[in-house]
Amino acid sequence: MLQVFGVGKATMIQILIADDHDVVKQGVCVLLDQHEGWRVCAQASTGREAVAKAREFIPDVAILDVGMPEMNGLEAAREIRTIVPATKILMLTMYEIDYLAQDCVEAGARGYLLKSDAGRMLLDGVETLIKGGTFFSPRVRAAVDDLMVGAVRRPASQSTRLTKREREVLQLAAEGQSNKEIATALNITTKTAETHRARLMAKLSVHSVAGLVRYAIRNRITEP
Repeated sequence: MLQVFGVGKATMIQILIADDHDVVKQGVCVLLDQHEGWRVCAQASTGREAVAKAREFIPDVAILDVGMPEMNGLEAAREIRTIVPATKILMLTMYEIDYLAQDCVEAGARGYLLKSDAGRMLLDGVETLIKGGTFFSPRVRAAVDDLMVGAVRRPASQSTRLTKREREVLQLAAEGQSNKEIATALNITTKTAETHRARLMAKLSVHSVAGLVRYAIRNRITEP
């Protein structure tokens, strides 16, 4: 059992869970409830909601699904690391993909756990992060180790060369939102949303929403 002790009493470890599937959130809650001294302080169904909850609750650990609507887990991780840098981030995903695990590390995550391993490894993973370590599913561990020790030098992907705003517009556009809806979601004008979309399509050399959707799915920015 790991607890952080203050003056005269133990402090509960606060954990945020973000996943767009309620069954997954419930299952993670059940696993975490087995551990004395831990408390799920907030839940979210989108990346944008996860960022807002992290700002409000300042969790010790954030468990984020990679594929979430409105803002994916990678973007949410970047935002959370900026606004609450002390929060340890564990990515939870179905994707056993080396480059995606590396992307998560570069976004600020300290752990990458496959959902198929969660039943056996989630508690160990969270405890490792709380203690200041890193935790990765064995099937992607080697790729992450290579990245962290500098054994690989990955060229920047096209998606990493996009600005933060362009990545946000890309995901929302790929999810079928209109320029007006994108403007509302990002608190910008419709004209600005139109400009971002046009520049994005030019940068990616795509000429239709279908092209944006294909690009977003191929780069795990959104799910099919």
